[in-house]
Formats: sequence, C-alpha cells, structure tokens
Amino acid sequence: MSTVPTAAEYMSRGESPDILFWVGCAGSFDQRAQRITRAFVSILDKVGLRYAILGKEEMCTGDPVRRAGNEFMFQMMAYQNIQILNNYGIKKIVTACPHCFNTLKNEYPELGGNYEVVHHTTLLQELIDTGKIRLKEGGAFKGQKISYHDSCYLGRANDIYEAPRKVLEALDTELVEMKRCKSNGLCCGAGGAQMFKEEEKGTERVNIERSNEAIATGANVIASACPFCNTMLTDGVKLAEKEDSVKVMDVAELIAASLADQ
Repeated sequence: MSTVPTAAEYMSRGESPDILFWVGCAGSFDQRAQRITRAFVSILDKVGLRYAILGKEEMCTGDPVRRAGNEFMFQMMAYQNIQILNNYGIKKIVTACPHCFNTLKNEYPELGGNYEVVHHTTLLQELIDTGKIRLKEGGAFKGQKISYHDSCYLGRANDIYEAPRKVLEALDTELVEMKRCKSNGLCCGAGGAQMFKEEEKGTERVNIERSNEAIATGANVIASACPFCNTMLTDGVKLAEKEDSVKVMDVAELIAASLADQ
C-alpha cells in the first residue's frame, strides 16, 4: 500500500486535499480498528480520491471526555483540532468512527469548526452509486447472510440508517435484520465513554445481549460501521464461542474485499 499523504504535505505543494480522512483514536491505535483504516484507505486509493490525513497533528476529538463529563478538557482538545483544520483550509471530512463523526459534525460548529462531515458508509454509498466503486461479480460474500448493527451515534443521533444497508445490498448478500434495529436498535454497550470504564451492576452485559441477538439471526457476518461496536460485538461472539461461524466486520472491510480490478 502506498503511504498515506498528510495535509502538511499537500500544503507544502501549495495544494489542499478534496477530503480529509479523520482516522480517530481507535483507527490509529487499536490493532483491530487499524485493519478497518487500512481497508478504507485501500478503497480511497483505488477510486483515486485526493485525500489526506492529519497524521501526528490529529488529536482525539474529545468525544469520550465530554461524555464522561470533563467539559474543560473537551474544549481544549476541540479548539486545538479546529485551529489545525482551519489552518489547512479543510472543508470536507470523512471518518469511519460515528463518535468522531457526531462530534465533528454537531459539536464543533459552536466552537468555530464548520466542515462538511460525512461518515464512511455515506461516502461508500455515493462511490457505489456513481460507479466509482465497482464490485466483483459473485463477490466474496455473495449469498451470505449479513446482519447489520446500527451504531447509536450513526443511527439514532444522526438518522443514518439507509447508507450502510445500501452498501451491503450492493454486495449481493442477504441482509437479515435483528428484531431491534434502526431507530429501535440496541446499543453495543460502548457508548457514552462506557468503553473505558467498568459497567454498572445489572443482569447481563449489554454487548452480550446485543451479540446474541445478532447471532440469533443466523448471519455469517455481523456488519458494523463503528470501531467501538466492532470491539464489543467481537467480544460477544467470542464469549458465545461462535468465532468459527460468525465474523464481525466493518462495512469498509466488506467492500475492500469485494472490489473489482479496475
């Protein structure tokens, strides 16, 4: 894979990228989520988009600290990111993390960060619809059952339900819905900074309940569009000892594995 260009490299040539790929903490540091980042980058390279990343200049958007109640820390992080983005004249941002997406889109404008922010599933749908992404005939997942898990920050918080499903339908797979889906979806258990703390007392861990719902659909693949959801569902599948028969994959990974030679 070619090296990913940075916004600084574009600026040194007196240019700016058409789109900035916001990698996010999970996509940068979590080994599993790094595979999602690589898959998405391979798609961006294949379709020839002029994109860049911030690289070492990218800080956390501040989503977890704000959810955990540290407003001061959130604003410090946000202002630093906004200053960097504005200095590079960034207009459009794509991210594979719904937490980053929600924060950049809905919470940065009041602090002076105004950008067109798209989630990677929406961009993938656009690229498929405009014919820029071409998929293999009888691709890697043809005829398989896929169940899609709605991320809270993508679905209920931002009303994005159709884009990821349309992308999955393009794979010629059978989409099987869980009983609780779309606006009635169940959280994976990681939102609101729960990913980083012990859960409160209850009868069953949320991620186990959600993973069992997904497994019950009989799907071969549980598709997610969020690195946090991916982690929680993977843990649930492991606990149910279904790793051999059920894979948890990001929508971008499914597309990357199904690209036609162009």
